[in-house]
This record gives sequence, C-alpha cells and structure tokens, in this order.
Amino acid sequence: MASETIKELTKNTAIAPKESPFAIRKDEKSISIGLPKELSLQENRIALTPEAVSLLTKNGLQVSIESGAGDKSNFSDKAYAEAGAKIVYSHKEVFENDIVLKIEPLIEEEFDILSPNSTLISTLNITSLNVDYFRKLLSKNITALAFEYIEDKVGQMPIIRAMSEIAGSAVLLIAAEYLSSYHLGKGMLLGGITGVPPTKVVVLGAGTVGEFAVRTAIGQGAEVKVFDRQLYRLQRLQYMVGSRISTSIIDSENLKKALEDADVVIGALRSDIGLAPMVVTEEMVSLMKPNSVIIDVSIDQGGCFETSRMTSHKEPIFLKHDIIHYCVPNIASRFAHTASIALSNIFAPFLIKTEGLGGVTEMMYHNKWFMKGVICHKGSMTNLNLAKKYNLKYKDLGLILSARF
Repeated sequence: MASETIKELTKNTAIAPKESPFAIRKDEKSISIGLPKELSLQENRIALTPEAVSLLTKNGLQVSIESGAGDKSNFSDKAYAEAGAKIVYSHKEVFENDIVLKIEPLIEEEFDILSPNSTLISTLNITSLNVDYFRKLLSKNITALAFEYIEDKVGQMPIIRAMSEIAGSAVLLIAAEYLSSYHLGKGMLLGGITGVPPTKVVVLGAGTVGEFAVRTAIGQGAEVKVFDRQLYRLQRLQYMVGSRISTSIIDSENLKKALEDADVVIGALRSDIGLAPMVVTEEMVSLMKPNSVIIDVSIDQGGCFETSRMTSHKEPIFLKHDIIHYCVPNIASRFAHTASIALSNIFAPFLIKTEGLGGVTEMMYHNKWFMKGVICHKGSMTNLNLAKKYNLKYKDLGLILSARF
C-alpha cells in the first residue's frame, strides 16, 4: 500500500523546473571548440591559453587545437594536451567543430573547410575585407561574431579594451626604440633627465589607448599633449590619469602647432561604425621635425594620418617627409603571451556560459549585450552598419531569435 502511495505521489508531484526552459541545456552533446593555427605571418596570438582550456574541459566543453597553434604565444602542444585539449594535425579537422575560435579573419582556403551551421569567432579588421568576404560568410549559413563588436553587460567592449591597454602601454616602448640612434631616429631618450628638456609627445584620442599611452609617457617624464574631438573624453582622461596634462579639442591651428613641436605622435582615434577619422593631413606631417615618430594605432580602421599605410611586424616602418611612420595594425601581437592571457580571461567565462545555456543561439537569446558581436546569423546579415556599407540585405537579430523560439 505504501509503495502504491509513493508511486501516485511521484506521478502527481510537479517536478518541472521553475526556471525558464531556455536556461537549461536542451541536449547532452557537449559544445566543441576548435583553435586553428593562424596562417597570417602577422599574427602571434591565440584566443585560449592552456589554463583556459583546462577550465573549459572541466566544465564539459570539448577543445581541439591544431598542433603548433600556441607556439608563437609560448604555449606548447604538451601544455594544451595536459589541459585536456585534443591535438589535431590537420587544419581542416580543427574547422569541423561547433565553434571555431581564431584571431584573424578567414582566408580564402578556410572558407572551403568551414562547416555549415557552425559558429566563427574572429576579428573583423574591416579595412582588409570586401563585400565578397561577407557574401561567402552568408553562403556558409554560419553564425559569425566579430571581436571588435562584442560587448559586456555594462556596454563596454572588453576585447577592444584589453588589446587597447596593451597597445597603449606598448606604443611608448616602440617610440623609444625608433627615437634611438640605432634606428636612425633623433638619438633621443624618451622622457627626460636632469638638465635635458623632456620629449614632447602628442596623443590623438582620449580613449583606452590614449589613457595608457599618457600614463606611460608621464611615467617616463615626457611632456604630453592630448587631443580629442569630444570634451567629455578629455575630462574623463584627466580624471583617470589623476594629474594635470595639456588637453585640447582637435582644431587645425592648435593641432598643427603641437605637431610641429612633437617628437612622438600617437594616433588613437577610433570610430564605432567604420573608418577612423583622418585628422592629420600630409601637409601637417611635412611640417614636423625630421626623424620624429608617428605611431598610427588606428591603422586597422584606415588611420588618423593622411600619410599612413599599413605595415607589418616584419617591415614595421617607412619614411615619408623624413618622418618615421609605424603603422602595424595589431600591436598587441608583439606581446602575444600577455595578449593571449587577456583574451582567455574574456573568452573562457562566456564560453562556459554558452555551454550551460545550450549553445550560441541560446547565449544570444538570453544576453542582449552578446548579440552586439553577431555580424551574421544562419545566412542573414545582422549588423546594420555592415549591411549598409556593403549593400547587403539586413535582418534584425532580435526578430530572428524571437521567431525561432
């Protein structure tokens, strides 16, 4: 009798979970992540470190990494294998996972091995791409996310922030290198010492790159001037730095005079929707002191200087009007170990959350901030600015997801 009662209670008891059904995995299959070896000679970073891979595998995800993918970041195959990753020796095989996580945009041969209905997470680097790239993405019926557009819960862009911190700290090290006599620079020590006038540094842009560049320059004893198009950004920078620096809204006369006196000029202006604003004309550059150094951090968006053209880590500089131009688009790649750790700190938590929710689509549905990084979904262009730029048909991602559920 007791047994019958228990069976009846079990049958009639409400055992359905109280949470939303979308907050629980709908299947038992683990999400698989592929980390391919970057084929670009420019790129040294990898998106996940062995420590991050260990964390992911312990949370039920499967990770495959192409042999040698972490070598340039100083992470060995052995370290990844010990962390639980599967080491694969075929570029094609690593693209057969649910999520392909890489740094550079796809190259031609990678489109052929990209699995339909998978998810691609990579940089966009808009200046290096054309409409054919996006048409091919759409034809593969995949979901593609761009590093540059992924936001967090407070509306910040964490990957851009992390890489900008590295770039901002690095630009003064690069400037010091090319100011030296060894690189046919002015033979100046960056900063200043007793009895010697300080180096004059001009920073264009009061964002994250500008902030960290200013901090480093002040620490070296340089004389710093910062220009930006928005007063509130200059006010925020002044507060963040915590000391008085020379700031100015960009206008032709003040900027022109500052450039004529400068030893180092750092371009760090960015746009949220396309190309960076070009605020320094060739004439302004021609009036600068010979062997001064320009570092255009915004070159991945076209650059802030009319004289800029993209360079590489192998051949990082060129001379124009006797001014040294450094226009490498991915400065963070010079410090690949540090940059890879920074990327892992961002990717690992949201990949774990993606696994818990049951996939990338569920992750997008539950986190509107995450949707900002999605440029296309299942054959539809979901980024309005890119759709307008390349004259592609646009579909609102929120409506697509609502219809799905």
